[in-house]
Amino acid sequence: MESKTVPPSLSVSREGSVAVVAFDRPERLNAFGSEELRTLRRTLGELSQDTRVRAVVLTGRGKAFSAGGDVASMQEWLRKGDLPTAFHDLVGEQERCIREIMEMAKPVLAAIPGVAAGGGLSMALACDWRIAAPEATLVTAFLQLGGIPDGGLTYLLPHYLGIGGAQELLFGPGKVKAERARELGLLHEIVPTERLMARALERATELAKLPLSSFGWTKRLLVTSYGGTLETQLALERRGMVEAARGKELPEGIAAFLEKRPPRFEAIG
Repeated sequence: MESKTVPPSLSVSREGSVAVVAFDRPERLNAFGSEELRTLRRTLGELSQDTRVRAVVLTGRGKAFSAGGDVASMQEWLRKGDLPTAFHDLVGEQERCIREIMEMAKPVLAAIPGVAAGGGLSMALACDWRIAAPEATLVTAFLQLGGIPDGGLTYLLPHYLGIGGAQELLFGPGKVKAERARELGLLHEIVPTERLMARALERATELAKLPLSSFGWTKRLLVTSYGGTLETQLALERRGMVEAARGKELPEGIAAFLEKRPPRFEAIG
């Protein structure tokens, strides 16, 4: 596995066609500041354009996915009178990371070993597939801190859960354990802790074999369906299918079907 550390507090490794991006501040439960998010945004952008990479796993070192924004830093911002300006920067960078994840025309998986809180939860929910350890906890800590949900949480939660489900998480105790999160559809899989990364890499490798152009279009259509009309979706689906017909992946899929063999989408590039 190729690996490198990308300062500050982020590590990147690659196994085959799968890149693993990890928050790397385990002593702070992988909390992040603006610099960490700027590095994450640049890294995601590079991986989006890297033709060797066909899927990305986002995770956290140690016992947490990410505790979200670094509350200790917020105390320092408050002391200096910089809290509004610092939050503007932090939330802005977080928004750009969320966009990179949701607009990347490649599968992005979240491997959640423990707590995913605040902005960390938003990052996980922006991913296309979420796998968690049994001890994972999803935390919406905004109201408990006197803050406002950010990172697209008020967009994602109602669409995953409906308004009532979003209210349960945002207005209730503010946390949900892995089993309940799986019942709600916020997690796709729960696996033993010791198997978490192995399963994440296995699932990412499975998704990496899909036709990326088709995957990217389907991902985009799911996002636009949140606010679009039936007419808009029908038009986008038609446009996507016509583009697929002009590309190389659909012909390969048709040929493989008729020849009764697995399609070789990875060979297309």
